[in-house]
Formats: sequence, C-alpha cells, structure tokens
Amino acid sequence: MSQPNTDTTDHQDQPQRAILPIPDVTPPGLTTYDAKDQEAEFPPIRELRPPEGAPNVLVILLDDVGFGASSAFGGPCETPVVERLASGGLRYNRFHTTALCTPTRQALLTGRNHHSVGAGTITEFATSAPGYTSLRPNNKAPLTETLKLNGYSTAQFGKCHEVPHFRNAPMVGPFDMWPTSSGFEYFYGFIGFEADQWHPTLTENTTPVEPPGRPEEGYHLTEDLADRAIDYLRTQHSLVPDKPFFIYFAPGACHSPHHVPQEWIRRYEGNFAHGWDRQREITLARQKELGVIPEDAELTARPEGLPAWEEMAPELRPVLERGMETYAAFLSHTDHHVGRVIDVIDELGVLENTLIYYILGDNGASPEGTMNGTFNEWIAGNGFSEEIETPEFLLANLEKWGSPEAYNQYAAGWAWAMDCPFQWTKQVASHWGGTRNGTIVNWPRGISQKGGLRSQFCHVIDFAPTVLEVAGIPEPSMVNGVLQSPYEGTSMLYTFDAPEAPERHELQYFEMLGNRGIYFKGWSAVTKHRTPWKLTGEAQRTFDEDVWELYDGSSDYSQAHDLSREMPEKLRELQRLWLIEAAKYNVLPLDDRYNERINPELAGRPDYITGNEQTLYPGMKRLTETSVLNIKNKSFQIIAELVVPEGGANGTIFSQGGRFGGWGLMMHEGAARFVYNLVGVDVSVIDAEEPLPAGEHQVRAEFAYDGGGLAKGGTVTLYYDGEQTGQGTLAATAPIGFSPNETAGIGHELGTTVLPGTAPADTVFTGKISRVRLTTGQPDNSDMVDPEDVINMLMAEQ
Repeated sequence: MSQPNTDTTDHQDQPQRAILPIPDVTPPGLTTYDAKDQEAEFPPIRELRPPEGAPNVLVILLDDVGFGASSAFGGPCETPVVERLASGGLRYNRFHTTALCTPTRQALLTGRNHHSVGAGTITEFATSAPGYTSLRPNNKAPLTETLKLNGYSTAQFGKCHEVPHFRNAPMVGPFDMWPTSSGFEYFYGFIGFEADQWHPTLTENTTPVEPPGRPEEGYHLTEDLADRAIDYLRTQHSLVPDKPFFIYFAPGACHSPHHVPQEWIRRYEGNFAHGWDRQREITLARQKELGVIPEDAELTARPEGLPAWEEMAPELRPVLERGMETYAAFLSHTDHHVGRVIDVIDELGVLENTLIYYILGDNGASPEGTMNGTFNEWIAGNGFSEEIETPEFLLANLEKWGSPEAYNQYAAGWAWAMDCPFQWTKQVASHWGGTRNGTIVNWPRGISQKGGLRSQFCHVIDFAPTVLEVAGIPEPSMVNGVLQSPYEGTSMLYTFDAPEAPERHELQYFEMLGNRGIYFKGWSAVTKHRTPWKLTGEAQRTFDEDVWELYDGSSDYSQAHDLSREMPEKLRELQRLWLIEAAKYNVLPLDDRYNERINPELAGRPDYITGNEQTLYPGMKRLTETSVLNIKNKSFQIIAELVVPEGGANGTIFSQGGRFGGWGLMMHEGAARFVYNLVGVDVSVIDAEEPLPAGEHQVRAEFAYDGGGLAKGGTVTLYYDGEQTGQGTLAATAPIGFSPNETAGIGHELGTTVLPGTAPADTVFTGKISRVRLTTGQPDNSDMVDPEDVINMLMAEQ
C-alpha cells in the first residue's frame, strides 16, 4: 500500500517546511573565545534534504499527441517504452489537459488552473486581464520552487513555453519566469512554442548556445535533450547520491515541424494507405482489446468541414500518407530516446524509488497543418498555402518530408484520427479530443498493482499535489516572503492502490479561445466556439449564441450522445456551475477578440521595441522576432556603418530568419547584397553594381513598400555612402513572420541561412561592423486581410 513519506528523524530535528525558504536557526550553545577550547563545540553543517524516502520524480510531457496515437492506448504509433512503463505501472484513461501548450505546462508546474496563473491562452496572445497576462502570480509558486527549497535537485530539458512572449529576448530578461527563476537549478532546451529539430535555437539556463552538432553529422534535438538529461543524471548521482531529483523532460515532440531520421519513417511506409476514417475504426478496436476504453464506447462523428478520406484527391494521397508516416516515426523516435533516459535511471540503481509520469500530450493532436498537410508550415502561416502548396508542389517534395529541408506537418484528418474515439482536437477545450491525454504512472516502490487501469477523473493540476504527498512535503504557506494560495488540484495518490476508489476530483472547468466546458460528477456540458483548423475568416457567434451539449460520462465514455434536448434542466445546472467556476478562476471576461490581441498596445502587454527605429551592435545574436523592429508590410531601411578591409568584405552584416523565410543585408565578392527569402520558396537576390572599396563606409538598403494591403512587394535600392549602386524588386513579402524558430543577428548567421546553398561558416563577416540601424515607415493596411486570419495563423504555430 503506497503511503506518503515521513521524515524518521527526531521531531525537534525536523525542518519546518511550511515556510520557504526554511528559516535559518542559529544553534544555541556556548560561544568561546578560542576555537581550541574544549567547550567550543558546534553541530556539523547539514545539507537540507527532503523527508527520508522521498522519491525521485521524472515527468515526461510530450507535445500534440492525442489519446489515440500511442500503441499503449490502441494507436498506430509504436511506443514500446510507454508500454513497458504501463506494464509495470498504471494507465490513466481519464487524465485531462487544457487543450493548449502554455496553459497545460503552467497548470502542470503550479498545481493551479491555467487562468489562475495568468495562462488563459498562449503567451503570444497575453492581455492585461488577470487570467490572460501570461505572468504567474507570486502567490502561486511553482512546484519546482517548493521542491528545490526542500532539498531536491531540479532540472528541465526541452520545451519551455511558459516565458512571456514579451520577456523572451536573450541576455536582458527579466528572467523571473524563466526556468532557472522558477525552481529549476538547470535548464537546457528552447524558449517558445516549437523548435526545428535539426537546427534548434537553444538556451542553457539563460544563455543562448549552439547545438553540439549539425544534421549532416547525425544531430537531432530529441537525442541531444536525452544526452543532456543523461549527463545530468549521472553527475547528480555521482555528486549527491542521497539527494532526490526532479526532472522535467519535455522534448517538444510531436509538435510541428515533424522532423525525424528517414530510417524511422521507412518503418511506417504503407501503414496508412487506408486513411483516417479507417484508422479510427482500427484504433477503436485495439483500444477495446487493450481494455483502455469501455466495451460500449462509440466512435464520435466526423466534425463538419473535415473531409472523409475518400473525398481527398487520389493524386494527393501519397503526400497525406507520408505526413502520417512521419508523425508516427517522430513519436516512436521520441519514445526511444525517452527510454534511454529511463534506462540510465535504472542503471544508477534508483528506478525503484522514482515516480514517473509519462503524459502523452499537452493537448490533443494538432489539426493545424491544413486539410492537405503542409511541407513548410510557415507557407500556410503567412497565407500562401493555396498559391504555393499545390498537389504538384507537395508531391515534388515528398521524399524531403521530415528532413532538414522541410518544416512539415500532417493533414488535419490525421489529428482527428489520433484523438480517437473523441470529438475534436487540440485547441478545443470543450470536448475530450482536445483535453483527454493518455497518461502512465510508474513507481515500483509505491504502486503494488502492475499493469493496472485507472479511470478516476484526473487533471494536469493534480500532478503537483501528488508529488508533494508522495514526498511527504506540505504545501507551503509562504514562499520567498509571499503568502501562498492553495493548490487547486487533487492528489492522485489515493488511486495508486485503489482502482475502485471513488474519484476525488469531481469538478473541473475548461476554457480555451472561447471553447468551454464543465465536468461534474460524471456529467459534462460543453460548447465549441471556434473551429481549430479554420485559417480563413470564420463567422463568429457571440458567446450567448454558442450551442451547448450535454453528456453522461457514466454511460457515454466518448461524448457520442448529446442529451441536451432530453435534459435541459441538467444542462442549465452545469452551465451555471461553469459560470461560477469561471468567475472563481479568472476565466472572465471571455475573450475572442482578434486584432486587439495581436497588437501589444491594444492588448495591454509590453513590447520590446517601440517607435520606428532600432540600433543593433556587433556581437548581438539569437534575437527573437519580438526583439527586432517589425519591418513587415511597410517601407523600411537598414543602414550599416562598416570598415571594409583591403581586398573587400564578405559575409552577413545583418540577417533575420533562415532557410524557411527571412532576409538579410550581406556582402558578396566585395559588393553589397540584399537577400529576401519568401517562405523558403522564392528567394530574391539584389546585388550592388560594384564592389565597395576598403575603408569606412555606410551601406544602406531601402525598401519602398508597394502598399495596398499585407504581403505586397516593393522596390529595394542599395546605396554606398548615399550614392545609389543597385536596385531590384520583390514581388511579395512575408506578412506575418519570417521564421518560428530562426533568429536575428549581426555579423554571422546561426542555424540555417537565409540564402540557400550557404553554410553558417560562410556568413562570418570579414570586415568590421560599427553598428546597424533599422528604421521603418508606417504600415499600409488599407486592404488588410481579416485579422482573424492572422490570429488563426499564430494559433497554428502553438
């Protein structure tokens, strides 16, 4: 029988753990004049440790993995490590997330509902409303801070999307919500919603670092993260073997881009020719065979607007299949490297007392890859999908899927299939397809039943109180001088050895982007406000016009039978309950505004760059897109003050973005060059007419925007010391973003390069850069696309 751990030392010797940091107490006793005096005795210094027997904790959080994806829950993606942990532990088939990444991650790490900690949605859409600021209140300290101050070693590896979008620039901070200021003693991973698995933008603690290898050398981010976690585990065990660890391993898979070595993709070739409708039928049968869903569970209907497999063009099906093959390979590849981390814990001899949570997704599977899938999600993200990603284009790039040359994501139909047997997908917090994620809990010392199934309702906010209970650590009443609010989750420890125990988490609200629901004692009332794959304008109802549905979970596991018409009183009861919970946890006011939330000033959040100019200096690198002056959809100029050596200068003066979209001012064979890479497809190169002689010079590029709306073209003119030296035109420009992963810098390109065919080593500027200044004119939005298109695009990247 599993029990919370207690310290076996003398009661007077036990630290009082309710106030953190634990107050220092000077030991009483005689103070002598001479240390050699035999009376000069003091108790030895003792390092703080958790209560005796407190377990190690490893929490693995995958990304965009639906309930019906992993083989451990009946899905088509082979995950032997998940299965191994499940056979020695417990499967949870009613564990829930928030339907989106930032909110789930904050809820996981704080034990509070996402709106309670300012994470009502992704950090990119923060507003000044309390539930949506993306700022975690200081009276809701994260679990990791509590564990660290109780003597745990703490480390995070992988994705961190909890840092506010307006605080994500390198070096300058503030860093108070970065991992190492949120209870983690060590961090290695990426800040933001996704990473190029072949060329990630990495951070160690708060410092940008470069990957230790390149894809041609076999580098892949998931493997790198596993290597780092293994190094940490071995070092920690070697130096402080009596100190338990808490490791948060969040690799970013299987979020787009779906990047994975080709040999893993080949394992799945031909496995998905039957399409997504048939896949759901196959998965449902496997789920029932495994016993992870009830025998009477039913498939839910295909959502309106999502085509059947048979409706897809036959010539497109090889691309559709390859998209799913790549996703499945990505999940299997990730599971393999998670297994390497767990194997090392076993080799160190501490697996027996390690509590492992393997959470298969921070939300449901992602439908954000359009109906056909996308070879480069930034093509769709900038609104060019219909013009560029034709069947011919997609087929021509088929063999590159998953490689460093692609930035791909599968079609929305596969996401729906990966959420089998439920309705809807990621972003839709109202229905279980967006929020129910298969979860494994394994703890050899603390769980007696091996291979069991648990069906009590659980939520991601239950993780933190579970860890504290098994460790024997109380919820702190005060942390760093701030009185703390209670955890809002319910410990899951009671379920570990009691499969039939009545559930204790009886009430839970859900809300994301206006999609909302309520769970109460088996019943759920839900309403979908917006459709996740709508990347064009969707006629938006008011919240009062939303249609609510009612489901009885005791007999309808998958939410297949709406009872709202038969039981209107029950529906109204739950609607009122949702409203009460919404008011309680800062969900209100509901916010489905678009244009206002894109604009930091209107949304009420800070912005790094204000005004219409910015000066950059040599050595600045890895600047996020939010920390560089926005030059999109407007006229701009870049002015560089240089010293050109004898023989001329070469290399990059300034660049922003990379292979999949960006621009830069460079020198080539001694002459100025302006390069504009439009979503990795159309690359324009405008060269100066003559080389720049040695000496001090000013190089300027001016872009005169054509105007008339977003994404228009314009004229680029190059100048040496005020004299025109070259000119060319751009037919179109990126309206929304250059790259979701690449950054900006002075004098050297990192990651991938803006100009195809060049390597980062080729871009080092051979002259001297004094400074670079960016200035802009006013944007011309006279023919602006629907702002909903913009926010939907940005949501597609979460």
